[in-house]
Amino acid sequence: MYSIFETKIIVRPDDIDMNNHVHYSRYLDYILMARYDQMKKDYKVAMEEFVDRGFSWVASEVNIQYKRPIFLADGTISVRTQLEEFNGARVMINFWIVKGENEKIAAQGQVNYTMITVKNGKPTRVPDDIVEQYQI
Repeated sequence: MYSIFETKIIVRPDDIDMNNHVHYSRYLDYILMARYDQMKKDYKVAMEEFVDRGFSWVASEVNIQYKRPIFLADGTISVRTQLEEFNGARVMINFWIVKGENEKIAAQGQVNYTMITVKNGKPTRVPDDIVEQYQI
């Protein structure tokens, strides 16, 4: 099992839709924001380092199960992620978006990211040193 990391995110007024809760598309923004934060803070491999090595990540599959709405009054949410597995060029990440103090799950799911080479945009196997560094 891999470690679970957490990023706190402030719910902003522009996240709110006409139904007075966070728009479903913002959940993807929250996940992306958390991954960038956690790559640098927790895994010690910032996205810029991947790009410097000629790599990047693209989301190849996303599964979100919406459990309950997030409101502006919730103030802060937490995005927790956990690496599930590496598979060649792909990595599966589990996530949970958790509402403030009550710790209720607002959404959960998985994102499959595919490593690509910046030069040609084609999938490439995740290098062994990255796999090793993510073994935390």
